[in-house]
Amino acid sequence: MKLDRRTVLIGGGVGVGLVVAFSLWPRHLGSDLPVKTGEQAFGNYIKIGRDGRVTVAVPQVETGQGIWTALPQIVADELGAAWETVAVEPAPLTGEYANSLAENKLRITAESTSVRAFERPLRETAAIARAMLIGAAADRWNINPRECEAADGFVINGVRTFSFAELAEEAADRTPPRRAPLRTGSKGRLIGQPLQRLDGPAKCDGSLRFAGDVRLPDMLFASARLAPPGGRLTGFSRDPVKSIPGVRHLAVRSNSLAVAAETWWAAERAIHVADARFSGPRTAPDVRPIFDEALATGEAHQWFSRGDYNATVSGSRPLASTYYVAPSLHLGLEPLTSTARFTAAHLEIWAPTQAPEAVRARAEKDAGGARVSLYPMPAGEPAGRALDADAIPLAVQLARATGRPVQLSLSQSASQLHDHPSGGTIAKMMALPGAGGITAAWKMRVATAGGFGASLAALGGDEAPTEPGRPDLDGSAPPYAIPNVAIDSVSVPVAYEAGYMRGSPQREFTFFTESFVDELAHAAGMEPLAFRMSMLGSNPRLARCFEIAAQTARWDGGGAGSTMGIAGCSAYGSHIALVATASIGEDQKVKVHRLVAAVDCGQIVNSGLVAQQIAGALIWALGQSTLAEPEWIAGMPRARGYGSLGLPRLSDTPDFTIQLVPSTAPPGGISGLGTTVLAPAVANAIYAGTGKRMRSLPFDPMATA
Repeated sequence: MKLDRRTVLIGGGVGVGLVVAFSLWPRHLGSDLPVKTGEQAFGNYIKIGRDGRVTVAVPQVETGQGIWTALPQIVADELGAAWETVAVEPAPLTGEYANSLAENKLRITAESTSVRAFERPLRETAAIARAMLIGAAADRWNINPRECEAADGFVINGVRTFSFAELAEEAADRTPPRRAPLRTGSKGRLIGQPLQRLDGPAKCDGSLRFAGDVRLPDMLFASARLAPPGGRLTGFSRDPVKSIPGVRHLAVRSNSLAVAAETWWAAERAIHVADARFSGPRTAPDVRPIFDEALATGEAHQWFSRGDYNATVSGSRPLASTYYVAPSLHLGLEPLTSTARFTAAHLEIWAPTQAPEAVRARAEKDAGGARVSLYPMPAGEPAGRALDADAIPLAVQLARATGRPVQLSLSQSASQLHDHPSGGTIAKMMALPGAGGITAAWKMRVATAGGFGASLAALGGDEAPTEPGRPDLDGSAPPYAIPNVAIDSVSVPVAYEAGYMRGSPQREFTFFTESFVDELAHAAGMEPLAFRMSMLGSNPRLARCFEIAAQTARWDGGGAGSTMGIAGCSAYGSHIALVATASIGEDQKVKVHRLVAAVDCGQIVNSGLVAQQIAGALIWALGQSTLAEPEWIAGMPRARGYGSLGLPRLSDTPDFTIQLVPSTAPPGGISGLGTTVLAPAVANAIYAGTGKRMRSLPFDPMATA
């Protein structure tokens, strides 16, 4: 497959592209897309060129999840395009590309919503474009359009064909149908096939540009030190900075110190010798006691209820256990970075961001009346840190002060210090067995520091919410048919700034739920899989995943002496079950030997992407479950070198088997799905093999009784 036929186009945003004369736009089908000579736009998502290239405008940010392949594949399948002719470009920052599943309909890439939100509008737009192409060909042949079909980039009538390239201009000038039928049947379809990623070649040869690759004429490079949350700059040494060659500007703010220089290394050396000193809150190195206190004494608010838990357990002593997930860091390779340039009354910004419209609106507040163009770059940190574009305001200030373009990049240690970790969550789980061991009542009292809600508030320029909002408790209700359920939430006051994390909070709640279900099964003397299956009558898709995973893994029942554990989850419109084989090694560390997953994510867009995302998420979750939890100082996670974190290495990678369950249901999300089940499946395996119940993440076998 030739790279020049499938170029990944980088750019997009307000101010990008050509100023297009009105005469170049289709007269009947409106579009926000900028078009070049020889291109025709078909709505807001598709352009077809005289060279035969089909360009798909993707509203979502590529974070490694493959969305620049999945969404174009939906279009190519419905349009009847040849995959080797498909290219992708970021959709412009207009109001027509909002994520319909996001709170307040934001333009945002998060919570595994991209395919779910855009599959239908993309497919409908492609169907209309296909109908217009077929109509143009039918007119040329003077036949009924029903006698034609579209496939491989051609409109076909028997042995006669016209290419999309030949028909595009004429088709774009047609009056579009109000509705066009979607394709049926399986002949010649691209949906579900493991097609090559469109961003793959550019990532492999290094030509895909990330935010740190931006280079502008006369550009300065900057590094900075930032105050802890609520802290202030209290002092620094100015004279040593003057001795560093290439330094051009020293920016002193109440909560930061920054240096702009001719090279980033010069800027970082200068900021290091400046020895910035900050005030900040005194915080203990371990935040667990704060969560314990909030769980015990905090004011609870009912978040979910079904039946009457209190009446059911009255006069009884429910089984109870407390589970905890510590705040976890993103630990991405891409540091916090942004590039800013002022040209007269125009501010341009290059930054990795998962919420470009909100970030642009925030930048406009810092622009001093200048017109703002934001160029969203691919995110090099896949776990969610790019939702908070913290580097932009300081980059804008430096560009204004120096009168030159400035690229601000924090060091890896500074980026860790100012990470917005997952909030952390603790829960007291309570349940009352019913007849035959079936659970009659279930309660979770959960204390959380939030995360996604705090990120959304920060994007709008607001303070973090004082109460956990709905996004922060999604997934807390169990997927089982338990008649009486109560979920109560407590807000945890913490000094650090929590943020969005891939898979959270479903990852935390699945750990609580599936670990506690395992406890209930053993307390009832029932086999863990059979115990779950007895409560899944209303969730046949998850039950099917459990069956397939258990059969594939040759599930041994998870009894005493086994090294197998099982867990499942329904989230993001998808379902997953996982059987893990794990043990505690001689070094007293958790070792995962084998993972067998069964996944039902509805209609599969690209089977290769699904397998990649599930495997990658399981490995990521393994790292989050086994590395040491952060140590805190002044409301910040203490920076650590990657070599000392204990991240999984190639030798730690377990054997994988991933079974994809065929389904005709609408496509579900997958990016966060695999993160949810790893920890409980492994914890349940460790209990089966050792009798040790690990109720905290990250795992610490030495601390478990």
